[in-house]
Amino acid sequence: MERRLAAVMIADVCGYGLLTQADEEGTCARFQADLHELFEQSIETHRGRLIKTMGDGLLVEFHSVVEAVRCAVEVQRAKSESRGVDAGRLQFRIGINLGDVIVEGDDIHGDGVIIAERLQSLAEPGGIVISGTAYDQVEKHLDVGFVFLGEQRLKHVEKPVRTYRLWLDEAHAGKPKAKAHRGRRWVALAAASALAFAAAVGAAWWRPWQPPADIRPAQAVDFSQADKPSIAVLPFANVSDDPKQEFFANGMTDGLITELAQISGLFVIARNSTFTYKGKSVTARQVSEELGVRYVLEGSVQRAGEQLRINAQLIDSLDGGHVWAGKFDGSLTDAFALQDEVMRGIAEALALRLDPDQQMAFGRKETAVPAAFDAFLRGWEHHRRTTPEDFAKALPYFDQAIALDPAYGRAYAAAAMVYARIYLWRWHYQLGITRFEARAKARQFLRMAQKHKTALTYQAAALLAEADWRHADALADLKEAIALEPGDSWSYALTAFVLTSAGRPAEALPYIRTAIRLDPHSPSFFLYVLGLTQFSLEDFEAAAAAAKSSIALNPQDDGPFLLLASAAGHLGHRAEAEAAVARYDALRISRGGTPVCISERPPLDLAQPHASEKLYQGLRLAGVPETLMNTDVSIRDRLPADELRSLFFGHRLRGRMLDSGEEQEAVVSPEGIATLTGDWASLGAGRMSNVEVRFEKDEVCFLWLKTTNLCGVVSRNPGGLSARENEFIWYHGDRAFTFSQVR
Repeated sequence: MERRLAAVMIADVCGYGLLTQADEEGTCARFQADLHELFEQSIETHRGRLIKTMGDGLLVEFHSVVEAVRCAVEVQRAKSESRGVDAGRLQFRIGINLGDVIVEGDDIHGDGVIIAERLQSLAEPGGIVISGTAYDQVEKHLDVGFVFLGEQRLKHVEKPVRTYRLWLDEAHAGKPKAKAHRGRRWVALAAASALAFAAAVGAAWWRPWQPPADIRPAQAVDFSQADKPSIAVLPFANVSDDPKQEFFANGMTDGLITELAQISGLFVIARNSTFTYKGKSVTARQVSEELGVRYVLEGSVQRAGEQLRINAQLIDSLDGGHVWAGKFDGSLTDAFALQDEVMRGIAEALALRLDPDQQMAFGRKETAVPAAFDAFLRGWEHHRRTTPEDFAKALPYFDQAIALDPAYGRAYAAAAMVYARIYLWRWHYQLGITRFEARAKARQFLRMAQKHKTALTYQAAALLAEADWRHADALADLKEAIALEPGDSWSYALTAFVLTSAGRPAEALPYIRTAIRLDPHSPSFFLYVLGLTQFSLEDFEAAAAAAKSSIALNPQDDGPFLLLASAAGHLGHRAEAEAAVARYDALRISRGGTPVCISERPPLDLAQPHASEKLYQGLRLAGVPETLMNTDVSIRDRLPADELRSLFFGHRLRGRMLDSGEEQEAVVSPEGIATLTGDWASLGAGRMSNVEVRFEKDEVCFLWLKTTNLCGVVSRNPGGLSARENEFIWYHGDRAFTFSQVR
């Protein structure tokens, strides 16, 4: 057995399986044409050796890593030039590694080959990713730029591997390269420059690959070489006499972030990250280092009745000097005009060129009704917290804003988004409505919102489509959202969410990492999506870490607990998995829900059967029971026969089915003859009369027409309330009906 150091290149066709399903012969012919007319010629030119083809890919060995990378660049640039000319062209991902290989005859294998194969899977379509060992040899010899992606943990590779993505466009040839840093933190310069470039071309689908562990830059960055300016807008201080005007100052900050994010060529940190500094004394330099931006905007809002004053100053973190400052006075009706003045000042100070659409946007108001704007901002404060309780508080404010201004597009979009989330995440029981009422409400508000298109409108439409597994529609809506507001981190996070749900986690990963770059202090949902994506890639350790981070940010969100439980189950961490299940159950029960079980098919946001089954497999390993009947709660709180008789006979019972929120009612005579309506009477099209109520051991049974016998156990609902009519749960098979005695 011979070992030697070699430069290994692996190229793979993107989406080969789907392409062959659509046109097997044509795809094979195009692959052979690319192999013979492009790869083989370039490999020969650069003195490489084609080891073998592997169906949809090829393995090549070079004596020089410089020649290997030159070959890859030549191939990918040639493929790029054929874009638009060859409609059926294939796209390749290429990975290159310099490492030790084992030689057996004409074949090679070993760690050097494995790492190259893993690197190509990290590359975007048409892209190249190389290892740190390769980068060290080529950085000064090629007319390309490099983006440091951090130290990646690769499957079946013991130690993390330094990785770099190549800039192939001529505009980046010869430009300074991002310096490599050992450790698991990013260099923000390369990512900020690339994302700013994406903003400059509108809805560019930039794909940064950075490690998931610590997403904030660890050390100072040289911004003097950045292609595009980057900015963080700190929460404007409320200097009004009334401390209750805090929501208004927050709303003005939100508005500025949203508007700035639409300017081409400007990279803007998302609201969630900058608001972590609210109420804290921080320097521009500190913010710059932690968020990876050069410029920091800070200011204050003073409101006295209908009068407003805005003070703002733009600081350059390189020297701490003021690049621009302004003071603006006006009335509440001038709020949007004052925001525009701040925008113009920043754009001029940073020499940003506004396109015609952005020029026209100045002066365009969300609403001309100050009271409607006020109501919207109050609702938006609750909406941002993303809990079922806050959603219930947000909706009346959005309703009020719409009532005051029936043409307020953003208020319709916000209401549509709330109801879409309620429908998707089954939070309907918190509002006392059915799940399908939530969907109907979302559609109703969305129809009005679509008359005034915003990124939020498209996000709401996408979430509603995703809830019904219409992945293609959801992705099309999110593409529009990114085109409208390329700096909105939520559009990228939701794109990752939809792609993962659709069974495309490898494509999803760069989107969620883009969202995290835009919002380094990310919302818990972003980390949940990151964990879900990594779980789908069977990286259970990374999935568990992301789930824990999500939980730390929002311990009231139940989804990450199930994700953690399943990931820990696969890892064999039974105690951790059981603890996660217990915390999930506690949350669900406190809100009037039921413990998790496999037969209930808990909503874990994965549409593909093989992916969702992997989650359920992990939950089984975590000790989750198969049915509701086997849960500790149903067993511990089960009612004995004598209590059941007094609960049912001679009383009227009313409640809702947990999963759908549909109502049901039972009027039972003292003799035990009942009339059932709603979901309890689903077999009788919504109404069943002369139903005999029987008790068989510890079960309550409804005997109808002497042939149909529906039986189930009844337990107390630990999180139930009389006001919600959910103090008891009747478990029938895999269905749970909550109810209370109302008369």
